Amino acid sequence: MAGHQKAIGKAEVRWMEGVITIVQEGRFQLSDGRGVSHQFVLDRAALAETEQLRPLQSRQARVRVKYTDASGLISLIAHRIELLEPKFLASEAMEPVRS
Repeated sequence: MAGHQKAIGKAEVRWMEGVITIVQEGRFQLSDGRGVSHQFVLDRAALAETEQLRPLQSRQARVRVKYTDASGLISLIAHRIELLEPKFLASEAMEPVRS
């Protein structure tokens, strides 16, 4: 789902929300709320690190990606990734309180 948009220079900055489903080095695939997959390349100056992608994929965390179109590339350029909601793994769940 595309959200906020604004133009910076010639590149239009957009936001997309979804779940990271595939990660390979600095590239990732995000599935949006309609189930459509989008390919991204993490910008070198991004406010996210390549090492942060795999845990987001493993946890199936919902994220918001700030991106621009990439001239001559199939992928979009990701400039920022924000965690929308923490999703705990079963092993991180708290034990029920016993009375």
